[in-house]
Amino acid sequence: MTTTTSPNTSAPIGVFDSGVGGLSVLRHIHAQLPHEHLMYFADSGFAPYGDKPEQVVAERSLAIAAFLVERGAKALVVACNTATIAAIRLLREHYPDLPIVGVEPGLKPAAAASRSGKIGVLATESTLGGEKFLQLREQVAQTSKVDFLLRGCTGLADQIELGELDSAATMAMLEGYVVPLLNQGADTLVLGCTHYPFVSAAIETIARRSGSKDVTLIDTGDAVARQLARLLAAAELANRSQAKAGIEGFTTGSASALSVAFSGLLGLQAPVTEAVLSPV
Repeated sequence: MTTTTSPNTSAPIGVFDSGVGGLSVLRHIHAQLPHEHLMYFADSGFAPYGDKPEQVVAERSLAIAAFLVERGAKALVVACNTATIAAIRLLREHYPDLPIVGVEPGLKPAAAASRSGKIGVLATESTLGGEKFLQLREQVAQTSKVDFLLRGCTGLADQIELGELDSAATMAMLEGYVVPLLNQGADTLVLGCTHYPFVSAAIETIARRSGSKDVTLIDTGDAVARQLARLLAAAELANRSQAKAGIEGFTTGSASALSVAFSGLLGLQAPVTEAVLSPV
């Protein structure tokens, strides 16, 4: 078992995803914790994770975590639903002294927000088929008396990786995924992949076109950032500096593509380095 020594409070926080989707979580972290230095790792050269075996995603996640820890990460955020399901337990076993936050579809807040009791869940097929998700769905459905309508969104994360947030192809894909859920009475939609918040505006447009004006979209990025802040405070790792910290990116894909994503999706300029992972 690998352990880590306690890093200092000015050490960076490592955030990773299969691609640019985790930037939707990073923006919440950056907004809530502006004094924390952030390292973002996009495994774009190996994306998407949704069609990979769980063991492969777990091994990949361990390799990324090792990369970030070697660069001094004092905490890790697994900003990917698929990687959280596949690897969060293993990561916590490898780094028992490190605050680690994963993401999961926001079924609980969706149940609290829904008026009709029918909730659409947009996610990858691997997330929807994962044991952790199925247990969460069963638990929330029983305690809240709601119905979850599941919809696997094959190809949607790929469109977002390409930067096609409102192209004709993406809008057609979203209509095929979203409208049937609305027609079944869903008044709340869970964005069950960290890529999907970047097409929130497109989803809202489709909902209005279909006559559903009061649809609530659930994005768990804010909750992840709040949980990270709690864990850092509990471990006495929060950065007390008042200086605004920076962000740096790493990717197994194209550095220029991730730079464009930082700028286009977040309005931020960040240095990006292409990275090669070592086997775990």
